[in-house]
Amino acid sequence: MTDKTVPIFSLAELQKGLDQEKFRKCVTEMGVFYLTEYGATEKDHQLATGMAMDFFQHGTPEEKQAVTTKVPTMRRGYSALEAESTAQVTNTGTYTDYSMSFSMGISDNLFPSHRFDEVWTDYFDRLYTAAQETARVVLNASGTYDAGDMDTLLDCDPVLRLRYFPEVPEDRAAEQQPRRMAPHYDLSIVTLIHQTPCANGFVSLQAEVGGELVDLPAVPDAVVVLCGAIAPLATQGTVPAPRHHVRSPGAGMREGSDRTSSVFFLRPSTDFTFSVPKARQYGLDVSLDAETATFGDWIGTNYVTMHAAHKA
Repeated sequence: MTDKTVPIFSLAELQKGLDQEKFRKCVTEMGVFYLTEYGATEKDHQLATGMAMDFFQHGTPEEKQAVTTKVPTMRRGYSALEAESTAQVTNTGTYTDYSMSFSMGISDNLFPSHRFDEVWTDYFDRLYTAAQETARVVLNASGTYDAGDMDTLLDCDPVLRLRYFPEVPEDRAAEQQPRRMAPHYDLSIVTLIHQTPCANGFVSLQAEVGGELVDLPAVPDAVVVLCGAIAPLATQGTVPAPRHHVRSPGAGMREGSDRTSSVFFLRPSTDFTFSVPKARQYGLDVSLDAETATFGDWIGTNYVTMHAAHKA
């Protein structure tokens, strides 16, 4: 694809067999697209996001501590502003993620209230179904995935994370620190991202497409879909996993630059097995010293790195 414009597709239409050639080219050459008619509504997003934002803003220190996990290998509950560092995990810097988040998965969740549990569980279930169906059309479009194994692959261990990126302070403006979150690819099959736009029009999310950084602004009634690192493993390298980052606004754009991002990672089960040499061949950074490894092995090394960085 010479055109770096990220296209918009309808999941409902893709499931009917429409736009297949354009979708195939997008999936295999870009690994990123927008998706509409995927099974969740703006009201669904607003309800779950509003509940998390209320907790971020009004939860007491004690309430936040009660839903902060002490297990570094878990993505559950509350994570405070700058408590994480994608840069340190990916060995690309030492700066923190300028965001706070709330996370949940299939089990072992930490919720501040019964109502929060109800709303987020319903939201999670909607996005899980949407992500599974999105992965299904992506893998089918690759032309290199054995569809007979798809149901097993899509019986997943997903994670939902609602991130809030506040307005950055002066020392985190682009002139001082270009990014709110470091460049990375997701450890997922696909990732669905629903964004709220910055009030001042600034676009934070960018992905690398064909060697160039492309803006991914919020699009009404649509999510961004990024193919994750499991996609090339499952498709013999046919589907790329584009790196992406969240950039900081310049000093003159700090006011009105806050945003939220609801991110659903369709992660495979922890026993998903892959070839380490092939992963490296596909451009993935796998430090494990073995011929084959499981997803649990791989993601465990990332969490260990992150935990060690936090203690340092």
